[in-house]
Amino acid sequence: MHDTIVQLVRPIYPSVYSLIFADLRMNSPVQEPQRLYRQLAQQLREWMLASGFEAGARLPAERDLATQWGVSRSSLREAVIALEVEGAIEVRTGSGIYVTALALKPLPVTAARPATVGPGDWGPLEVMQARELIESEMAALAALNASRSDLQAMAKALTQMKKEIGRNQVPRHGDEAFHMAIAKACGNSVLLDTLHGYWQARSGAIFERLSDYFEKPASWQTALAEHETIYQALCEQDALGAKRAMKHHLKQTHKRYNAHWHSV
Repeated sequence: MHDTIVQLVRPIYPSVYSLIFADLRMNSPVQEPQRLYRQLAQQLREWMLASGFEAGARLPAERDLATQWGVSRSSLREAVIALEVEGAIEVRTGSGIYVTALALKPLPVTAARPATVGPGDWGPLEVMQARELIESEMAALAALNASRSDLQAMAKALTQMKKEIGRNQVPRHGDEAFHMAIAKACGNSVLLDTLHGYWQARSGAIFERLSDYFEKPASWQTALAEHETIYQALCEQDALGAKRAMKHHLKQTHKRYNAHWHSV
């Protein structure tokens, strides 16, 4: 069936073929829908097992694995984090990616997919891309609709962020409160529910592990400054300015999560 689809789609819609199959060049047949990073994680684990790696062996660098498997570094990074969460590999920042003894055991069929599929299973970098598209428009709408109480809620969230940073904590609660206040100001329950799903994804194990690597005090301060720029545009009812500020913030956040992993 897969081959038939390829034969039909590739010659007629080459761009569509590229989008659908570019990241699946080395895949085995997939029986049911699965996140790309989970497909890739499973394939990497099967490859490690078949290639004769020993526990403690170092894998090729992240950029080399991405090239070898014909996928983006973002997809590869999410797959690597998924394997680390499973305990199949160990990521040593500044050193490399290492095989663990668990990776050398055949993967049970029941473990090929997570127990639950929902926002917590969304790929972190895909979530950030979606947020950039959706929340920039939400900020523009909020600039036109925000009430005084909405703006007060945003200001309170920024204060919370500052307090969390002052305690050397990830400003998670203030960050979420700020973005949710903007969603509430839109006056659209569907948008509010959509953003709630994004924050549910933020609590997923893979997202949390990725954050451990790339959320640092310097990035917290940068994010706070970006939030303050968004807030200023909202206070001025500057829809275009709010949209641009939000887009910039989330684009930079995506870059921070996708930064170079030193020699990994």
